[in-house]
Amino acid sequence: MTRAVFSLLIAQFLTAFADNAILFIAIATVIQAAEVGEWYKPALQASFLVAFVLLAPWVGRLADKRPKAEVLMVGNVLKAIGALMMLAGIEPLLSYAVVGIGAAIYSPGKYGILPELVHHDHLVKANGWVEGSTIVAIILGAVIGGHLADISIPAALGMVTCCYIASLIATRFIPRIAPHREVTGSAVAHFGRTLRQFMHGSRARFAMLGASVFWGASVVLRVMLTVWAPAVLMMTATGDIANLAVYIALGIAAGSLLAHKLIPLDFVRRARFAGYLMGAGAMALAVTSDPMLAKAALVFCGVMGGIFVVPVNAALQEIGHHTVGAGGAVAIQNFFENLAMLVATAVYTGLLIFDLDPVIMMAGLGALIMIATLAISVRLPSDPEPRPVSAIEEPLAQKTE
Repeated sequence: MTRAVFSLLIAQFLTAFADNAILFIAIATVIQAAEVGEWYKPALQASFLVAFVLLAPWVGRLADKRPKAEVLMVGNVLKAIGALMMLAGIEPLLSYAVVGIGAAIYSPGKYGILPELVHHDHLVKANGWVEGSTIVAIILGAVIGGHLADISIPAALGMVTCCYIASLIATRFIPRIAPHREVTGSAVAHFGRTLRQFMHGSRARFAMLGASVFWGASVVLRVMLTVWAPAVLMMTATGDIANLAVYIALGIAAGSLLAHKLIPLDFVRRARFAGYLMGAGAMALAVTSDPMLAKAALVFCGVMGGIFVVPVNAALQEIGHHTVGAGGAVAIQNFFENLAMLVATAVYTGLLIFDLDPVIMMAGLGALIMIATLAISVRLPSDPEPRPVSAIEEPLAQKTE
């Protein structure tokens, strides 16, 4: 592992830790405000996600016009401003939206920089390290942020701000690599052209929509557990139900680290089998009433999800790096992922009106994951697929090592 990749891992861990800690701090702030209605919590989450959808044309372009290390720094600065706004007592919806803007800027830079720092053959492994460290940060951020917020919200927000600043400092040790291409013209028009190019390529389309299926299914599964667990596992304590999501996260972390051994970048087509197994795991979860078996099924779903999403992410970065720009490619991926999460959550919330059996809904989610994976796998070329023409060029990082 090079110093640049190690610095990226530290920066990503700290910023992901703070992103998830501040969510639970904001929720704690809402809980303490008795006059706030139940609609406020999902609105809080939406205020973070909406920036990824609305700003996709501009954040991708920014990541491809500027050295990506500088883009990461801009994202962290905006996140720190959002945390300070919340500390100053400014409306949490607005403050968390500013954090979301920073995250939307940060994400294309984070993934777009990997093809510049590592060789093609190590890209899946590097993605596994990034995804694995992110999942660990998500778990620790949720637990530590929630507990610290119960003690002191100002202290918790101070910790979050320090994490963003520390992440910014770590980013300074990542090389400033000049952009490979000139980006001009309308950002919206450029985003539309890039989108059409990616939808035309079967491998890129699979990578883009595959990540969307994973994150859409993941967010619904986490929400669905709050209804399924009390009905099937007879869990009533909020902490016990929340802990179930930890098993998913641990599975994703393990799967992320295994992915490069099981699915090399040239064989990304194999990832679809992990998608099928993730759906099968959700269907198995639906029919179990034993807590230990349920936890095992959740870990299995997470492992399969990690094995599925890591090579999918790496393939998208590789294609984008050698065609329209990795920053633009990741911005499109973020657009679809967060749109999928917003739509999936809205559909699930709408279905709750019909008071459907949680077991049927869980089994239905598993079936939909399998069907969606099959649908996006249609017309995938055989493995191994030839790399892009310009892929014969080594990453700049290799030339400077």
